[in-house]
Amino acid sequence: MFKQVINHKGFWKSVFLLGISFVVLFVFIKWAFDGFSTSFFDERNPYIFIGGSLLAGLIYGFFVTYGKFKKKLKK
Repeated sequence: MFKQVINHKGFWKSVFLLGISFVVLFVFIKWAFDGFSTSFFDERNPYIFIGGSLLAGLIYGFFVTYGKFKKKLKK
């Protein structure tokens, strides 16, 4: 079932789009809690922050998309 789900047409595109959407919303909300100050970006190592956010977003996107496609294929 796992291989069938991850090889389904549109699965990886959905993972990527959902992951990127999650990262954008997450960073925007976190920045809002900091008061939209520019120091939000200066205080962090940009490579670690962006890399970690992208990795977390893709993991989130994978799990959510996997559940969505698995449910879709069961029907």
